[in-house]
Amino acid sequence: MPEGHTLHRLAGQCGDRFRGRRVRAGSPQGKFADGAALLDGQRLTAAEAHGKHLFLGFGPAGWVHIHLGLYGTLRFGTGPAPAPVGQVRLRLATDADYGDLRGPTRCRLVTDGEKRAVHDRLGPDPLRAASDPEAAWARISRSRTTVAALLMDQKVVSGVGNVYRAEVLFRHGIDPYRAGRDLTRAEWDALWGDLAALMPEGVRTGRIDTVRAEHTPEAMGRPPRVDDHGGEVYVYRRAGRPCHLCGAQVRTAELAGRNLFWCPTCQAR
Repeated sequence: MPEGHTLHRLAGQCGDRFRGRRVRAGSPQGKFADGAALLDGQRLTAAEAHGKHLFLGFGPAGWVHIHLGLYGTLRFGTGPAPAPVGQVRLRLATDADYGDLRGPTRCRLVTDGEKRAVHDRLGPDPLRAASDPEAAWARISRSRTTVAALLMDQKVVSGVGNVYRAEVLFRHGIDPYRAGRDLTRAEWDALWGDLAALMPEGVRTGRIDTVRAEHTPEAMGRPPRVDDHGGEVYVYRRAGRPCHLCGAQVRTAELAGRNLFWCPTCQAR
């Protein structure tokens, strides 16, 4: 599932291509035909993300609320839009650009109030300037749940997925199985600050890189990572391989339905 940086990047791309312009909207697949008909000919007024949710504003017509889920994609092209290929839920187009949304878990037209209700049930997002980490700390500091599970709970912290979760815990030497209430305030502040620094880089580059300068392949004389996910990481999807820092074998286990990765030495209890 795309992590929060991907949705913020998509919001920026939508804004760059369509903000202030009247768009042609359609639903070649037909599942969003009624909503697309209301958007057709309207101007895009806003594009924003909160966690893994994307919102496209069309003034009085309302907001398109998109959640990509596991299989959804939003891809762009330039020039006149070609005939749609595959199951395109929503196509937005101008003479210069087009965007095709395929396979989302959610694509619906919502009001301002319905949009606000989505924001209200999400935790603070490190990529949103107005987000307050105090709200997350209030829940984490009294929870018996593992910190690894809490970081993936979108009601606690919004936008963090499996990669950022594994990597930020490694970067701060925190055992993923520690209870939230066993974190110190200094540790939480460091985790939040790190997410707020790493995730904007993900927005900028479109990939997740979490290794510090002294641990890059060039600095360490090691081969670069070869993985469909891309990005240089410490532990994510490196189970059974040696830790870049200590050489211990990176471990994996399932936690709350997702694969967890950590170094038992660098993140000792």
